[in-house]
Formats: sequence, C-alpha cells, structure tokens
Amino acid sequence: MTRSYRVDDLVDFNVYPLDQTASPKYKVALSHAREQLQHDGCAVIKNLLRPTAVKIISQEIIARKQTTHFSTSSMNPYFHSTNNPAYPNHHPVNTFTERSSGFIPGDSWNSSLAIDVLFRSEALTAFIRDCLETQSVYCYADPLAGLTANILDPGQQFAWHFDTNEFAVTAMIDEADEGGLFEYVPMIRTPDDESFERIQKVLEDDRSEVKTLELHAGDLQIFRGRHSLHRVTRVPTSSKPRHAAIFAYTAEPGVIGRVERTRQLFGRVLPAHEEAEQRRVRSDALID
Repeated sequence: MTRSYRVDDLVDFNVYPLDQTASPKYKVALSHAREQLQHDGCAVIKNLLRPTAVKIISQEIIARKQTTHFSTSSMNPYFHSTNNPAYPNHHPVNTFTERSSGFIPGDSWNSSLAIDVLFRSEALTAFIRDCLETQSVYCYADPLAGLTANILDPGQQFAWHFDTNEFAVTAMIDEADEGGLFEYVPMIRTPDDESFERIQKVLEDDRSEVKTLELHAGDLQIFRGRHSLHRVTRVPTSSKPRHAAIFAYTAEPGVIGRVERTRQLFGRVLPAHEEAEQRRVRSDALID
C-alpha cells in the first residue's frame, strides 16, 4: 500500500506553524528568514524537516539513485564549456573548473512521495513567498529540473556557478562526513553589471568575499542564486555521499528551462524544452 503524506507529517507545525501565519512562532521564523535574505540573499531555516521526514526522503533518493545523470565536465560559471575568443584568456568566461556531480531528474518522482508532497505544498510555497516578500512564487514547471536531488558522490564537487532562476530552495538530506560545503559570494553581480573582475578573483581562490555554510540534515535554504556566485566543495573519497533535495521555483508560472543547461544537467531534453526554447524571452541580459 502506497503511503500518502501530508505536509505536517514532514514539517513539525508545533515548531514551524506554516498553517498559522498570524502566530508568533511563524512571525519569528519569517522575520529571521527575511533578515538573512535582505542581508546577503541567503536564508537557512534550521531543522525545518522532522528527523523522520529526513529519513523518508533519504530513502526515496537512494531508491531512485540509479536514475541519476552523472557528468564530469570543465565549465565556467555560466555553464559554458568552450573557450570564447571574444574574451581574454584571463577572464571568467574563459576560466573553467571541474564539475562532477549528478541530478535525479524530476520524472523520477511521483505524487505519493514525501519529497514531492513537500515541494508542491501550498503551505511551504506560501512561506517561501512570504520570506521573499513577493506574491510571485510558483513551482518550476520544468519536467526534469523542477524537483530534483543533487548527488555528490565521494570525490565529486559542484563548481562555481550562477543559477538561471532568481532563487532556489534546498533541503539538506544526507550530509557528507566532511567537505560538501556550500560556499557563496552574495550578490556579486547585478542585471546591469557582470562584475567580471571580482568573479575572476574568486575563481583564483581569493576568499575575501566568500561565505561558507554548514548545512545540516533537515535544514532548508532559500537562496538568490541568479546574482550570487556559489559552489559545493569537493566531497572527499573517504566520505559518504552528499544528497540534497532541490525545490525550484520561478517568479512566473509555466516556466521551462533552457535546452543547453537541461542537457548538461540531465543528459537529455524533452519536447517541452524544445518548444519553450522557440518562444523564450530573456528577462535580463546576463551571460547566463
């Protein structure tokens, strides 16, 4: 018999009363998240998931790990992997770093799973909307990239990059024994300024602007990754894997991801991606 989960099976509403937006506990959690987001575009809601929920979602990820698309490539922060002669060699566009990780695609899940219930929960979506102080938060409609799990097996890392979406939500499920740390440089670029010089310094291991987070199992992270350079450091070969659930949201409904990046992350595209590419209108002029 298939288990059907409710969001309060997964989130302790006594600690985080997502169903009582006027309650003091909700307002405290909301205020703390907003403060973090306003400060540097990154908020961590500690222990949002019940320990039992972490175990359940971990089992769901492990059961589908064989569907992971793993890839190892050398890429720049914009997910490009070939040299661009329009820019000098000593430039972020032509600085490439190893990316070696995997993603479980969105079509590996189904609506009976805890991970899917959490992603599509209106209570959680409303909380994220409140944290971001916007009414425009929708589950990413991309059939592969909307709900995913990021897999870092021993020896792998996710190189410095920017997201295509304005923000992402991550639930830490299985921590690495060491390494696998989330690092970021808050709001290093803007829609009007790529900030290439500052980015190049980071790529050359200047850590003066780098912040490091130690996310623990059950923590939820809300992150504005479109303008903040970020990575996950290498998981040592002696460590257990790092698994994180990725809940992707967009500011507009019905958004489908770009063909090039979808193929890089999942090794394939669907007709929906090809169709969306034909009618796509860019929201900014950033490289990507």
